[in-house]
Amino acid sequence: MPSLVRHITFDCHDAYGLGLFWAEVLNGTVSKEDRPGDPEVLLTSEGGTLLFIQVPDAKSVKNRVHLDVQPQDRSRDEEVERLLGLGATLVGDHRNPDGTGWATLADPEGNEFCVERSEAERS
Repeated sequence: MPSLVRHITFDCHDAYGLGLFWAEVLNGTVSKEDRPGDPEVLLTSEGGTLLFIQVPDAKSVKNRVHLDVQPQDRSRDEEVERLLGLGATLVGDHRNPDGTGWATLADPEGNEFCVERSEAERS
């Protein structure tokens, strides 16, 4: 049997804080065992499991791998506004006048991710 992805891991300075941010983004749950200041925090969501690990190094370059998120109950633009309100920043706006495209955001520690159009917007 081939290998399976168990979880996607983020190196970060504040594992608990970043875990809480992504829990809001993905409607996920941080493990009940995790607390502020913990060096590792596990987040489960319908789309997968993320692991946040505290490291001393600062992020210095663009991610080589990133997440693409797709809103399920709102438009891409509504989701971008929601995520900006949670603490994300807009890194690149690739939305087109005809409604196609995506927005590149960064989480509170600078990890880039993209927000795509919802399934309804693609129809």
